[in-house]
Amino acid sequence: MPVELLLISILRALVEVAGFALLGQGLLALLAGKYRQDNLFYKILQTVTRPVIRAVRFFTPRVIIDAHIPFLAFFLLFWLWIALALAKRYFCALHGLAC
Repeated sequence: MPVELLLISILRALVEVAGFALLGQGLLALLAGKYRQDNLFYKILQTVTRPVIRAVRFFTPRVIIDAHIPFLAFFLLFWLWIALALAKRYFCALHGLAC
């Protein structure tokens, strides 16, 4: 397997984990309501998604409120996942592989 395909696959897996963690955190926030900060699983998901949330907060202007940052992070992760899928498809075709 070429190195670029391996790197793209690893990045895509990390994006999937972060995206599913954001999705799970959102669903758990809906289910737990105001007691979500006391939930152990919510804290675990919050720990997993904290680097993504901080990175998105760093790159977004202050006009965007903090409550919208997780939605924007999920949106950006989704499009990054699509872009990585297209890149993987391109490199598979370039090397003549059936990925």
